[in-house]
Amino acid sequence: MTITAKILTASAVLVAGLMPAQAQQVRWDMATEYGESTMLGQTQLAFSQKLAEISNGEIEITNHFGGSIGFGSLEQFDAVGEGLLPIASTSVGQVAGIEPIFLLPSLPFLAADTDASHLLWEVARPAYEEAFARNNQVLLFGVPFTPAGIWADMPILSPTDLDSLIVRAWDASGTQTLQQAGAHAVQMGWADVPAQLATGGIQAVLTSADGGASANFWEFLDNFTAINYSQSVNMIHVNRDEWDALSDEQRAWVLEAAEFAETQGWEQLRTRIDELYVQMEGHGMTITREISPEFASQLRAAGEVVYTDWLQRVGPAGQEVLDAFAAAQSE
Repeated sequence: MTITAKILTASAVLVAGLMPAQAQQVRWDMATEYGESTMLGQTQLAFSQKLAEISNGEIEITNHFGGSIGFGSLEQFDAVGEGLLPIASTSVGQVAGIEPIFLLPSLPFLAADTDASHLLWEVARPAYEEAFARNNQVLLFGVPFTPAGIWADMPILSPTDLDSLIVRAWDASGTQTLQQAGAHAVQMGWADVPAQLATGGIQAVLTSADGGASANFWEFLDNFTAINYSQSVNMIHVNRDEWDALSDEQRAWVLEAAEFAETQGWEQLRTRIDELYVQMEGHGMTITREISPEFASQLRAAGEVVYTDWLQRVGPAGQEVLDAFAAAQSE
């Protein structure tokens, strides 16, 4: 090599060393059981679009709605922890067998309106974060469901209407409560519900108006009774190793997009319910917006066993959250 060539080579190396490192491109596949048209799906889209915008395309998420990536909520929780999926949006009540604290937002009639549900989310978030951390994951944000009611082929106005009704619930809390109230309740993941309705395997579904509308439940059922059972929260969580591999700036972008999407989701909830009812009635459904105080009291009594069982499983941490929630409500 000539002296001139050596000088040029050395200069090139020096210049390369002074140049900023190439930005790390991040591509994540994000799974959820729920459809794109649901409020959950729309909030997930808002998150991914905002993240792409503020990172100038450095972090991009490909959304997989309706369980299309092949995982239900239980499987995708494990998949994120094990690194098979980088990120997911999960109905955490379905993984309460792994972490009992996740049953909290769907405890019967604990927080069934938007203000109470949001307050419970804020109070309980540290406990949720600890549960995700135990499973090699990081909690980013939570997205609310509309309040859960019963989709059926008749109004559900008394325990007699529940007697032996084959009804799907999404977690152990709903299953126990409905069984205590007289129904034949079965726990079932969302992906299996439409097929079971179509074949008569189930006669009714405990779920939100949003969830049922997204799956066109009016093709099978013509009544929705707003028992306001609970207002659960879907949680968006990322694999811990994926999170740690991000730069500080990238993590800040993710958190900014998460805050944006979470705020939007809770704000939209306040108008979403009325919009859904108009849509459902347009498809010939009958909406029962309120149940009698007597029936509400009977349902709450049926749910008491859930609290007893849950507190035995979750331990003192569960009572601490319930006490903190009660104190926050009284402020």
